[in-house]
Amino acid sequence: MLGNPIQKVYRMEDFRKSYGSLYAAASAATLIMLVIIPIQILVFALTPMPVPPEAWFELFAANPLLGFFHADFFILVDNILIAVIYLGFYHVLKERHKGILQAALLLGFIGIAVYTASNKTFELYALAGEYARTGAEARLPLLAAGRTLIAEWQGTAFDVYYVLNGVALLVVAARMLGDRTFGRTTALWGLASGFLMTVPSTAGTVGLVFSLLSLVPWYVFSIRFGLTFLRIARGAAVIR
Repeated sequence: MLGNPIQKVYRMEDFRKSYGSLYAAASAATLIMLVIIPIQILVFALTPMPVPPEAWFELFAANPLLGFFHADFFILVDNILIAVIYLGFYHVLKERHKGILQAALLLGFIGIAVYTASNKTFELYALAGEYARTGAEARLPLLAAGRTLIAEWQGTAFDVYYVLNGVALLVVAARMLGDRTFGRTTALWGLASGFLMTVPSTAGTVGLVFSLLSLVPWYVFSIRFGLTFLRIARGAAVIR
């Protein structure tokens, strides 16, 4: 039996109203992320990342904001924003792909939670303050603590976060291929970014190259899905 077209339109409008605030939040989160990413790239290109713990402590003492950038605090902010975006993806696409999307988002959220717990920005900042106030003879334990923090931050947890979010992105983008809301072009940009994220940035030169290249399709992908969220939130026609 065919459904009533008027009822279908009503259900779509009700659907948008029910999640309109979420789509608006996802659109705002995307905009903030799009502002942060170029600043991050500029900072990383113009200033070298510290390597030994004493270099980290000196950087935090000289320029705390620069230290926060290099310690990936703003990547942490990006990931919190991405969690909101993931929810937006789910509610747009769930009518046809609920099960696989739930699995993908679970992996993505696990990755974000792992990264959030592993980020050591404020610990390094606190140690830097103590290092600056301590004489040379008492700095060895602080340097050892800093070395441990850096190893934990750039270790297994980071790789798990990176790969799990790459998998989540591949699944979400693949589901978009058959969905007219986001469109095939948006989906292809997402697939390209997800593929390049399958190799962690910590995996030597190859990982670094893949991570840098992934930013290009991710940025285009973000612009496109951000506009889609905005149009849905405003009740406008969806992108085709």
